[in-house]
Amino acid sequence: MSVWQRPLKKLQMIAEQRSLFRFRFSSVKGFVSLMIVGAILSITIAACSGGNQTNTAGEAPTANPVAANKPNVELTLVSFAVTKAAHEAIIPKFVEKWKQEHNQTVTFRQSYGGSGSQTRAVIDGLEADIVHLALALDTQKIEKAGLIAPGWEKEVPNDGIVSKSVAAIITRPGNPKGIKTWEDLAKNDVKLITADPKTSGIARWNFLALWNSVIKTGGDEAKAQEFVTKVYSNVPILTKDAREATDAFAKQGQGDALINYENEVILAQQKGEKLDYIIPEVNISIDNPIAVVDKNVDKHGNREAAEGFVKFLYTPEAQQEFVKLGFRPVDETLAQTKEVKDQFPSVKTLGTVQELGGWQTIDKKFFADGGVFDQVQASIKR
Repeated sequence: MSVWQRPLKKLQMIAEQRSLFRFRFSSVKGFVSLMIVGAILSITIAACSGGNQTNTAGEAPTANPVAANKPNVELTLVSFAVTKAAHEAIIPKFVEKWKQEHNQTVTFRQSYGGSGSQTRAVIDGLEADIVHLALALDTQKIEKAGLIAPGWEKEVPNDGIVSKSVAAIITRPGNPKGIKTWEDLAKNDVKLITADPKTSGIARWNFLALWNSVIKTGGDEAKAQEFVTKVYSNVPILTKDAREATDAFAKQGQGDALINYENEVILAQQKGEKLDYIIPEVNISIDNPIAVVDKNVDKHGNREAAEGFVKFLYTPEAQQEFVKLGFRPVDETLAQTKEVKDQFPSVKTLGTVQELGGWQTIDKKFFADGGVFDQVQASIKR
């Protein structure tokens, strides 16, 4: 109980005791008694308030009582696996900045895994306040489940895309097959390792990178389907997810090439792995969105901090952490610095999901039952 609350409580008790003697407002004695209590209460509160507002020379002003009593807040961040290292570097910076500006301590619960499985977990009840996923299609699924309000991508810069990468082709040491472009993956003597786009988010990006390579170089959809059919006929087995694909290539020695995110390759190199890889000049922008899960933040009462964290991820300070771990920055000023240009090979022709009709169109056209990918698989003789 605070200093000013104690005399207030005592006076309330006095008032309650007096009411037990059935003072009547119409009696002079009752009226005078209430006037005395009211006067004492006014003097006590005024004295206590005056003490709080007075500062001796050279003292810092007393903190705002509202800010000082502001409760701490917890945020639950659910993200796809490869962002873990970046978020672990960014979160302490945000926590410090938020504490300075809002006098509130933010703690984080974090969950990392495959984008598809993380999406299902949130829909099934994992109470994420913020989701950072591998593709906007996953975020849209959470929106359709009624957890994220429509228009989320317009609430922050860059249509909600906070991190991005491009596709890389990893080869065996020394690149014995001489793989230089996407077209080389269609050669009869090349075996490619990739995951199943029906079950893996990154595998969908891989498929789109192959398709885009034909469209961006003047081919039509018939040529694109013919090309991806040749490439997937060189895939000995479609793994369930990107992690299994990497294990099949790196640990089991399967295949001559593996398609993966550029940032995954860079992070592996930072950990001491020696990898040979190519960034094709014709590529696709692998865009990862961020969103506040509206239903959950409103339930938890932490919207202000959740939105603050999302906005912080777009600052140069946070984007620099993404860059350090292999993500290409969405901040254009940072993208033009010498450091960034030296780190990332230039891409001559970059395709986007929007050019292919957006994720709703892509999902229905390519990956739904009976779509292009199913047609490709049906035409391959194994």
